[in-house]
Amino acid sequence: MKFKFLEHTADIKFQAFGGSLEEVFENSALAVKKIMFDGKVKEKIKKEIKIKGRDNERLMYEFLEELLILLDSEDFILSDIKKIEIKNNVLEAEIIGDKASDYDFNNDVKAVTYNDMFIKKQNNEWVSQVVLDV
Repeated sequence: MKFKFLEHTADIKFQAFGGSLEEVFENSALAVKKIMFDGKVKEKIKKEIKIKGRDNERLMYEFLEELLILLDSEDFILSDIKKIEIKNNVLEAEIIGDKASDYDFNNDVKAVTYNDMFIKKQNNEWVSQVVLDV
């Protein structure tokens, strides 16, 4: 399982899973995309991003927030992550997607929050938990 959605009173909460730290970041991004649009996004536009954070939680916050910034400022919606690398609290990724205005969205994600956020390794698997303001 890549991710699952959890009960939350007002916002959307999910947990993502991965065999590596990079995979849990990738699956977290795909969960955010699924919250916004639950369909196939064409792979037409490639972008490279580089983000710094003081720890894994801050890095996750900045990474997911960057996806929302790309949506708002460049009309970009994620389809997939082609490459992701995390070293010394720096994330570099090659992402691919399409023009967001070509799709009808399910939810408007306003922001990523730190509420209940964690990233940890449990029994040889990485788990992240994120709450999104919708």
